[in-house]
Amino acid sequence: MRIDVQFADRVGIAHEILAVLARRNLNVVAVEVDSSDVFIDVPELDEVLLPDLREALRGVPGVLVLKVVDVLPGARRRLHLDTLMAVMADPVMAVDANGRILVVNAAAAAVAEQPEQELNRRTLADLFGDSALQQELVDSGFSAPAREVRLHGQPFWMEVTPVSEPVDAAFGHTVGGVVTLHAPRRLGGRLHALQHGGGGFDAIVGDSESIRALKGRAARVAVVDAPLLITGETGTGKELVAQACHAASQRSGAPFLALNCASLPESLAESELFGYASGAFTGAQRGGKPGLVEMAEGGTVFLDEIGEMSPYLQAKLLRFLSDGRFRRIGSDREIKANVRIISATHRNLAKMVADGSFREDLFYRLNVLQLEVPALRDRPDDILLLARHFIERACAQAQKPICRLSAQACAALVAHAWPGNVRQLQNVVFRAITMTDRRVLETSDFDLAEGRIGRSMAVTPGQAEDWDSSVAAFEKALLEKLYPEYPSSRKLAARLRTSHSTIAAKLRRYGIPAQKR
Repeated sequence: MRIDVQFADRVGIAHEILAVLARRNLNVVAVEVDSSDVFIDVPELDEVLLPDLREALRGVPGVLVLKVVDVLPGARRRLHLDTLMAVMADPVMAVDANGRILVVNAAAAAVAEQPEQELNRRTLADLFGDSALQQELVDSGFSAPAREVRLHGQPFWMEVTPVSEPVDAAFGHTVGGVVTLHAPRRLGGRLHALQHGGGGFDAIVGDSESIRALKGRAARVAVVDAPLLITGETGTGKELVAQACHAASQRSGAPFLALNCASLPESLAESELFGYASGAFTGAQRGGKPGLVEMAEGGTVFLDEIGEMSPYLQAKLLRFLSDGRFRRIGSDREIKANVRIISATHRNLAKMVADGSFREDLFYRLNVLQLEVPALRDRPDDILLLARHFIERACAQAQKPICRLSAQACAALVAHAWPGNVRQLQNVVFRAITMTDRRVLETSDFDLAEGRIGRSMAVTPGQAEDWDSSVAAFEKALLEKLYPEYPSSRKLAARLRTSHSTIAAKLRRYGIPAQKR
């Protein structure tokens, strides 16, 4: 039986309480003393002996009451701590001030391939084979920055939290630390959770015939574990379709991580995709860093604007698609990863293959399955549905009552060309909600001036020789119109929300401006 004897604190009272039990030959196996309680584990105490003990303790000056408890507080804390450690998926270990391991959880024992009892009292230097790492942690009071470490050949992101014994309100004495190891896939899962809130086919707003056909075809290709290429104009929602395909696949329980190939220079895109080893370049994170391919293990990597990928990175991606292996920047060790590649582009990759700007072998590796997302102008039945959807979201964010569209506004939205597709419609709606206090939105509330760009660049069917020439005409007209207002490739790139290198290449291609820059 376990009891709690509550008392008015005075010197020696705990000793007198224990003496009462000793005189009755009751064996005590555990004692915990608090400021006004002494908790005692007495295995031989039962309901028959309890009344006599209670009466005897009343004779001890300061004793207030005796209660029966189910478990001692310290034991309760240990049980909860053991359970907490056991259910944690990440390897966790507590170490003393000298780096000697005191406690590990089951996940740490599994990764170390040793029983928990054998890991206890070993050192971090023994475990990781790195005495310098242990010394740095000890010298820093376990306040060292996070870094990558390897355990049994597996990479982990290590975070360390100091454990301090308070001395007073301002200072404490470090008595050790808690070391937590995060596998790349676990990091990828957290990144996925932050970036994507689910997103199945229900997240694709639209009920037009073309969207219903897209959803039906996408549902079929989603379950096939092969590379998927999604084509469509900028702003049509290609990433949304990719997310939906991932959510409907057998990989839905693993991360979905995305990289925009047009937004990063070659070296940075490579490190983001494949990671880098320690000391790979100036400014590299100590210990190295896993790339999206490692962090998405078992899941999907989405490569947006694949047509903008450099020839060097195309070759490295081809190698990975061939055998699932890659090397981090600055490393000679091969890593094998199991991920599905979904790519997207607004470019005509077949045309790029023909003119030599995209690898033919990579094109066929990526284009195993294909989906084409229709432009908004080709699905006019969805324009008002999308507009009302964006109005609800914008009003919720702005904490305003839900607005509605006037008949004239509905007609203007449906008649608009929407060269920027769904993204442009979303932006126009958000601006309207932000700038007006009216409950009924009129045509004048929507900034459709962007449509002037679309109309000035419009190419009639008779003028368009093919898709690529139409796109080129559109791009050239857009850049010629905007360059006087944003007279540098960097300013123009910021205005169009794309990379500086992409805009610089376009300006050179179309000879804008005519005079030498």
